[in-house]
Amino acid sequence: MNAAPLPIQQSLPELCAALQAHPNVVLQAPPGAGKSTGVPLALLHQPWLKDARIVMLEPRRIAARAVATRMAATLGEAVGDTVGYRTRLESRVSARTRIEVVTEGILTRWLQRDAALEGVGLVIFDEFHERSLHADLGLALCLDAQQALRDDLRILVMSATLDGEALSRLLDNAPIITATGRSYDVDVRYRERSPARGPQYSAQNELVPLMTRAIQRALEEEPGDMLVFLPGQGEIHRVQQLLQQAQLPGQPHILPLYGELPAQQQDAALQPATDGRRKIVLATNIAETSLTIEGIRIVVDSGLERRARFDPASGMSRLVTSSISRASAEQRRGRAGRLEDGACYRLWTQSEHAALAPRAAAEIMEADLTSLVLELANWGIRDPAALRWLDSPPAAAFTQARDLLQLLEAIGPDDRITEHGKALARLGTHPRLAHMIVCGEAAGLGGTALEIAALLGERDLLRVADRNREVDLRLRLDALHGHALPIGIQMDHGVRQRVMRSLDLLSRQFKTDRSRTRDTEDAGRALALAYPDRIAQSRGSGGRYLLSSGRGAVLPPAQALANATLLVVADLDAGDREAAIRLAAPITQAQLEADFSAHIQHRERCEWEPREQAVAAREEHWLGAIKLREKRLERPAPERVLQALLTGIRTLGLQSLPWTDTARALRERMMFARIHEQAVAQWPDVSDDTLLETLEDWLAPWLDGISRRDHLARLDMHAILQSLLDWNDQQALDTFAPTHLRVPSGSRIAIDYSSASPTVSVRLQEVFGLQQTPRVAVGRVPVTMQLLSPARRPVQVTQDLESFWARGYQEVKKELKGRYPRHYWPEDPLQAEATARARPRPR
Repeated sequence: MNAAPLPIQQSLPELCAALQAHPNVVLQAPPGAGKSTGVPLALLHQPWLKDARIVMLEPRRIAARAVATRMAATLGEAVGDTVGYRTRLESRVSARTRIEVVTEGILTRWLQRDAALEGVGLVIFDEFHERSLHADLGLALCLDAQQALRDDLRILVMSATLDGEALSRLLDNAPIITATGRSYDVDVRYRERSPARGPQYSAQNELVPLMTRAIQRALEEEPGDMLVFLPGQGEIHRVQQLLQQAQLPGQPHILPLYGELPAQQQDAALQPATDGRRKIVLATNIAETSLTIEGIRIVVDSGLERRARFDPASGMSRLVTSSISRASAEQRRGRAGRLEDGACYRLWTQSEHAALAPRAAAEIMEADLTSLVLELANWGIRDPAALRWLDSPPAAAFTQARDLLQLLEAIGPDDRITEHGKALARLGTHPRLAHMIVCGEAAGLGGTALEIAALLGERDLLRVADRNREVDLRLRLDALHGHALPIGIQMDHGVRQRVMRSLDLLSRQFKTDRSRTRDTEDAGRALALAYPDRIAQSRGSGGRYLLSSGRGAVLPPAQALANATLLVVADLDAGDREAAIRLAAPITQAQLEADFSAHIQHRERCEWEPREQAVAAREEHWLGAIKLREKRLERPAPERVLQALLTGIRTLGLQSLPWTDTARALRERMMFARIHEQAVAQWPDVSDDTLLETLEDWLAPWLDGISRRDHLARLDMHAILQSLLDWNDQQALDTFAPTHLRVPSGSRIAIDYSSASPTVSVRLQEVFGLQQTPRVAVGRVPVTMQLLSPARRPVQVTQDLESFWARGYQEVKKELKGRYPRHYWPEDPLQAEATARARPRPR
């Protein structure tokens, strides 16, 4: 029986005419229209194509293989005849192949080898609405090649939900062909209410039991096969386990579907069941588009997806589980209505649906751009603005990628690709891994580097029973070599097969014998070549580390690697405070210092140590933000010791200096002179702020041989301050701000300049006969007289002695004479004899 015609066939004449007249065309067609399989076959015999090939890009390996297989079946041929496919690890093409379905990175490799794409007449970008990084890059390069080298090259962009007008403008106002799909009614059933979100609520923790109940309900309410969307492999396996334990009626087939599954298991999920039993396919978002899964009429949608989001500030990606967009929800819903009326169960409410983002962000906006920047440099592009993009690469991520490539010496300071960079680009793997392979071979680590690159290019090789991931990379290498694994850890043989195929491919590309140099214990050395910014040093207990990039990182619990002083981290999940280490290998300090001698900085650190209250001088060896070792510096440069000491004095403050009474008095006199004689002479500014700011000028010459706080006691602060004045200034200061005042008793009383007014504290009997208030500053400033009792307690403070003698003395005399009868209390103090004794000596 012939299959029903595809809906896209109604639009094929218009599409053919558009491509006859225009080099670029946009085709908008809903899911299920048959564009992936119908369009390439319809265009194969167009006159403008002649004998050239059609290349169609698919975002995933599973889709490329499935689409090619379906087209070959339509022609009644085997895959590899007229229709073939290529992925990174698998190729089914021949000299007869006219249509090649390829994963998106393949096109970039072809363009870099042959910018004109000789022999290719049409490039089709299928499912472009997924906006993968490779698709955006491939389209930008194709448009550039079309403009510069191949004006006969045709480009067709096919999309289900993307803004066609924006695409048309990008493609030089390309015509837009809108196709209809074969749609059946799909009854959408939302969750009635959101769960109560208490402090222990977690959408991911609730998902597995919630999804299991929703599947059981859908099986009871609706006939037919079911497609279930879950965010990742972990949830798929947990739901699969619960469903198998539930003993569902009719014993339906429960089949996982995700990108890393072996081809045989993928095919089982895509094909209809032949034994009359129902089928439940548990899939990630790879089943949203491109793939046709036979027999599906029920969709159960978690509404979640897992994506890697790159943070340029940390240079790390974080795996984030988040809500899908409304466009993705519609794509998933449409899977239930391709063959007949269906039902879609959504695990969210209708109000939550209205709050979803219209579309998911393009991968270029939140991905690591290192590979993209290297490809652009290899294309001769230093500024991405030179190419055409639907969304330009974000500046921060572009800059971070450029800095990393300069660290790997793939591009030079002028951002042009180096010969080393060209070698990395030819390998077609991430620049970090390519750098590890190239440099590892030169360092005698070729086999180990190849194996690590193959392992890191695939899903994790190991499965742990208690879900507590074991992070030691050496265990993966042991498993690859067939060594026994610890109890509770198993090897995924499907992943191992893909790793071995990847290893063969890398070996052929690099033209090396991978068995020649292989040592598991060299894993850290090889890994450090790829991740020099992720060398980690232990911070002590708890599995906490400091990365050479400056970021903190922590191991999962119960890891043998927690005892390692130094690690190299291959896989990190950036957290809010510290990154989670997911894959690492140990490295010794001797290995680091041997392999990274050119990157290790030797610093002489001479600085003030607050705890020791002294200058510490050390020689240190640093790799990025981590200090590998240090030793005491026996003979540090005197000028560096001096600067560190001055920093310490500034930290401690001027009170750390040995201020004697005479030094303080000199400083106060100098400050007084500066305030009151600015117009006559420029006296030094010896205020706290100025002295601290100018330590280099006035204190540094006196600090020879001093490196500790207790050494400061050697300083003569009076002599240091006095050195700021020459001999004439010293004489002028003695005149302007004398140190002492001679009173009528003959005593020399020190003048205190610490307050706003110069002050003399003197016993009342010693100033009898002193009619006027003494003055300093050449008579401009009166001295404050603090008159004391015989017991040296203040009885009067005045700057007007005449008034005191006239009006205050008699009151003071009356109060004190009874308390101090042995002392001299004359009636007329101005005519009395001053004395430093209780009474004047008899004459």
